[in-house]
Amino acid sequence: MNEKENKMSYMPMNKLLITMGIPMILSMMLQAVYNIVDSIFVGGIKDTGELALNALTLAFPVQMLMVAVGIGTGVGMGAVVSMRLGQKNREQAGKTAGNALFLAFILYIVFVVFGMCGVGAYVQSQSNNAVITGMAVDYLKICCILSFGIIFFSIYEKLLQATGKSIYSTVAQIAGAVVNMILDPILIYGWLGLPAYGVRGAAYATVIGQITSLILAAVFHFKKNTEIKNSFAFMKPSLQIIKEIYAIGLPAIIAQALMSVMTYGLNRILVRIDEAVVTAYGLFYKIQQFILFVAFGLRDAITPVVSYNYGKRDRERINSGIKYGLCYTVGIMLLGTLLLELFAVPLSDMFGLSGSTKEICISAMHVISISFVFAGANVAFQGIFQALGAGLQSLVVSVCRQFLFVLPVAALLSEAAVKNEGRTWIVWLTFLIAESVSCLISVIFMKRVAKRLELDSCQRSEVSMEKLVS
Repeated sequence: MNEKENKMSYMPMNKLLITMGIPMILSMMLQAVYNIVDSIFVGGIKDTGELALNALTLAFPVQMLMVAVGIGTGVGMGAVVSMRLGQKNREQAGKTAGNALFLAFILYIVFVVFGMCGVGAYVQSQSNNAVITGMAVDYLKICCILSFGIIFFSIYEKLLQATGKSIYSTVAQIAGAVVNMILDPILIYGWLGLPAYGVRGAAYATVIGQITSLILAAVFHFKKNTEIKNSFAFMKPSLQIIKEIYAIGLPAIIAQALMSVMTYGLNRILVRIDEAVVTAYGLFYKIQQFILFVAFGLRDAITPVVSYNYGKRDRERINSGIKYGLCYTVGIMLLGTLLLELFAVPLSDMFGLSGSTKEICISAMHVISISFVFAGANVAFQGIFQALGAGLQSLVVSVCRQFLFVLPVAALLSEAAVKNEGRTWIVWLTFLIAESVSCLISVIFMKRVAKRLELDSCQRSEVSMEKLVS
């Protein structure tokens, strides 16, 4: 394979990250859009719209968990595949992809079992409202039992991104999102002569969209990813390859899964204040995703680029990827903060909110958006750490920003919010505290990783000199 066949080895880094990042950002943003559209249509269900929104909030942590294990496995696989391609080892890259597909099958079986046996107990642990829990169980069962779409799509998506062909993963993501949005009102409200399925209709629309994305991504992979060998034999599990995948991917899984744990924990903490706070936070979270998914898209561009050049031991391009990745991410998050500060009211109006729920949602946008710059930097650092084999550092940052500095602080601030009636905004300061402290930790870790890279570079130079002298 000629060196110039892969643009990650030669394209100017500022242009490369934009070229690879824009499709991923558009893909992520569209995913956020159809999450919002789901909520808009569900909120429009006659008489029970706000209860249905609460039901989706209760189900959301498990949906995030499914995405977490799929994307985390894909991230680990993608980083290893990029490294192997950088080392010109196509067969090992193919075996890594095959093992990731085997892992995806195992993960799907786990979620099917949970969907059949565990959904009821999970939902009832968050609410005693029979109407809300009934809708949440109906929605979540469908999403779990038909979760093969999102899990396998995550693998093929990362395979396309690992070779720099992110445009195809974006097309697949867009197609699934469009199908979801078209089917939402048809299945929820019973258009075109179909029954009105309500919340179950939203679930069916979601899984059909995910399956559409999977089919397209798989077709693109087999037709366009000629750098990667494909064989059923490569799906034979290899403990060594699985270890390599999860050495990088496990921190990514935990990072994503912590979002589920955090949201579940926050639901239980916020309900102590009022059920309206849970509903408002669930809606804010989906609006927030529209901004944060931009950072995730940039991270998904940074990781394969830095990983590929790390495999090549190209120190100059590694540093350039880190610099531009951080600058782009922080700049976009600043813009996101400005947008939420300016448009908090019209955004809350989209969901038909009124009274205290609307006020709480607006206050969440005004306060939490201040933390976006720190959150964006943390996400970028996590992608960089994963690309450089510093999975532990990525994991520590995730634990800090999504667990250690969130749930305990939220519990304390929620007590203050209860005592100071009308000042629910106090609890939203949790996110500013968590992200800013975690960002400081990320900077410290980055300095240590940079020193390790300098040491590795010096050692290689010494070895080269010794060979030259001999």
